[in-house]
Amino acid sequence: MKLKLKGAGVALITPFKKDFSIDFEAIERLVEYQIQEGTDYIVALGTTAETPTLSFTERKEILRTVVQTVKGRIPVVVGIGSNNTMEVIEQIYLYDLKKVDAVLSVAPYYNRPQQEGIFQHYKAIAKASPLPIILYNVASRTAVNIEAETTLRIAKEIPKVIGIKEASGNFSQIMHIMEHKSSDFLVISGDDIITLPLMACGLDGLISVVANAYPKCIVQMIQSALDGDYQTARALHYRLLPVMEFCFKEGSPSGVKAFVESQGRAEHYVRLPLVDVSESLKHEINRVVNSMK
Repeated sequence: MKLKLKGAGVALITPFKKDFSIDFEAIERLVEYQIQEGTDYIVALGTTAETPTLSFTERKEILRTVVQTVKGRIPVVVGIGSNNTMEVIEQIYLYDLKKVDAVLSVAPYYNRPQQEGIFQHYKAIAKASPLPIILYNVASRTAVNIEAETTLRIAKEIPKVIGIKEASGNFSQIMHIMEHKSSDFLVISGDDIITLPLMACGLDGLISVVANAYPKCIVQMIQSALDGDYQTARALHYRLLPVMEFCFKEGSPSGVKAFVESQGRAEHYVRLPLVDVSESLKHEINRVVNSMK
């Protein structure tokens, strides 16, 4: 499984209709598009999926739709996280995980646990989970950082944890993990725009927001870097750079949804408290989409 999750994954959006109900047909189209474009695996119900605005019933149905559409052709990772350890464990028991390959679990947010609390949180989740677990460190959203030494301790002492999605933006921290981890512990970028320079230091891949719109380019960039072909990877990075910048300029996933709508693959709607990107940014996104054809 660790090898299967090396490469380019997509943090799949949740497409909504104008009435803000979930567009399940669009989910099927987007999943099929990812598979046809060569994406290595799909992450359902992550941050980019607007999971905090989804009911548990909706989340279960989204996961079911993704799994049924994938039909085992590529791995599926599901996001299950909370600042309540027992709630994570309960959800693990309630989801149908038979055809899911791993759990991505975000650091417990808002209540700002100590590093020991973070360790014990993941230890309890690992004991309950039938699947491998990937840590998700994104301090800009959670207000808590999984420090490098804590990540390395978890990797050493909790075998069911197979990797980390690192979106701290802290180069030194990420490089420290990569330098001292075991060879079979995955370090995956969670930040599109800084992935390429970190690939040179040993990253195993990327869980990408931008791949919702441009999966083939993301896959080719990551695979080129893994192969040591940095000339090709660098060219793809700079081709994608305006996409990366505009995807996050006014917040995610509002930006990437505007790209996906401009491509004609799904509509742009986001649920409150998120709002659409500005008309001026939509104009810039349409210009970039046209230039990428």
